[in-house]
Amino acid sequence: MQLVGMLDSPYVRRVAISLHSLNLAFEHLPLSVFRNMGEFSEINPLIKAPTLVCDTGEVLMDSTLILSYIDKLAESPEDNPADSTQDNPLDNLLDSPVDNLLDSPGSNSMSKTQPLMPQTISDYASALRLIGLGLHACDKTVQLIYEKDLRPVDKQHQPWKDRVLTQLTAAYDALEASAAETSDWLVGSKLTQADITACVAWQFTLFAMPDVIAAGRYPALAALSRRAEALSAFRQAPLEENWQPAK
Repeated sequence: MQLVGMLDSPYVRRVAISLHSLNLAFEHLPLSVFRNMGEFSEINPLIKAPTLVCDTGEVLMDSTLILSYIDKLAESPEDNPADSTQDNPLDNLLDSPVDNLLDSPGSNSMSKTQPLMPQTISDYASALRLIGLGLHACDKTVQLIYEKDLRPVDKQHQPWKDRVLTQLTAAYDALEASAAETSDWLVGSKLTQADITACVAWQFTLFAMPDVIAAGRYPALAALSRRAEALSAFRQAPLEENWQPAK
C-alpha cells in the first residue's frame, strides 16, 4: 500500500498512525497538494490528501473511508502482510511520570490485528462521537489557517473568524470533558481511533495556530496527547521532521 500526503495534515497523520498501530505495511509518499500537484495528480487527479493506493491498485481517498478500509484489513490478516520491521505500536511508554501515572495494565495488550474501533455498539457510538469532535477541530483549524494565510486581509471577515473559533473551542471543550472523565484511554483500556483522532487534532491546532487556543484550559486532553505521542505508532509519524509534540 502507498499512503500519499504530508504528515502535517492531520487527516494524513491519523491514517499513518493507524496503519502503524495495526502493523500494516505501507509506503509513505510525502507529496504536497500544493507543491507537488503534478506528481500527486498522476496518482489521484483530484489531488486530495490523504490518498491510499491499495495493494489491489484501488485508489481511496478521505481519511474516514481509508480508516474503514484498513480496519477491515486488520480483521483479515490473510489479506495483508504484517510489517515485521515495525515496532509494537503499543510498546512501553517513554519514561515520564505523567505518562506512567496515566498508564494502565491493559494499555499495551492490543493485538496487532485488532481493529481500532470498539466492538460493542455503545463503545462504538462513543468512539464515533469523539472522532467527530476531533475531525471538527481539524476542520475548524484548517478554516482558520485558510482565512489567515490564503485570504487577503481586506477580504477577511472577523465575524466569520469568531464563529469558527467558537466552534473550534466547543470541540476541544467537549474533548477535554471526556478526557477528564477517565484516567485511561477515551473509550476503555485500549487505544482506539477516538484517541488517535483527538490527539492528532490537538497537536495540529497547537502547531498550526498556537495563539488561538488557551492550552492551559485543557489539562486532561494535553495529558492524553502526551501519553499518545509517546507510543511508537505516533513517533513513527511525526507531524514534520524534527518536530516535537507540544506539552
